Amino acid sequence: MVDPTSANGSPPPGRGAIASGDASFDLDGRVALVTGGSRGLGAAICRAFARRGARVVVASRKGDACEALARELREAGGREAAAIACHVGRWQECDALVDAAYDRFGRVDVLVNNAGMSPLYPSLGEVGEALYDKVMAVNLKGPFRLSVRIGERMAAGEGGSIINVSSIAAVMPTPHEIPYAAAKAGLNNLTVGLARAFAPRVRVNCIMPGPFLTDIAQAWTPEIKASLASVVPLGRGGRAEEVVGAALYLASDASSFTTGAVLKVDGGAAFSAA
Repeated sequence: MVDPTSANGSPPPGRGAIASGDASFDLDGRVALVTGGSRGLGAAICRAFARRGARVVVASRKGDACEALARELREAGGREAAAIACHVGRWQECDALVDAAYDRFGRVDVLVNNAGMSPLYPSLGEVGEALYDKVMAVNLKGPFRLSVRIGERMAAGEGGSIINVSSIAAVMPTPHEIPYAAAKAGLNNLTVGLARAFAPRVRVNCIMPGPFLTDIAQAWTPEIKASLASVVPLGRGGRAEEVVGAALYLASDASSFTTGAVLKVDGGAAFSAA
């Protein structure tokens, strides 16, 4: 938890992180597959899971970037990590990713559907069918396929945790991201439906981030960046590592009685204008 007395919103030394001795957050012996895992929030989640003892499958469209992070994880902690290139908007590649993960590790205990995209468009009338379909495929169709393929195996085995990464756009859409917002709203709905479908052995939850200052923020207009101070009650965008606590909670035994939940990690941005 961020110390509210910190002048810049950052936790002071020794605060803001999960205590290293808290066994309820350990992921020893578990295998975690993270899509969109080579950068931004996904990379932060991969690093956190590896530090907590998980073997990690880093998946994204860019195989070289996946391998670079997998190598980093192996060298940093001696944990086994694999890199698998996958375009999650294509079911055939989703199926290949699942097969490769199980061939390599024999199991998947945690699935994080983090891959997403929200291309800029000049106007709603200029949103073409190809762009619309691609946004829906990456943000909703792929997570459905991966969750079903892996969730069924989890339910038939030792159980597991599925974590979807949505966006506050799902509940506060702006004119600049309507297809993306619709897909993320569908992902929130999918979370609840799959939590019921795969219960009681599989927990399915969702993280709903607000504005995070990852590489995606480089495409934001100056007006969007300037608005953060007034739109976000905490007065700033988030840092990638600030999603880690939520991800570890939902992946680990710490959340053993939590399923079908949508957890905001947004600095208070959603609903703040009400």
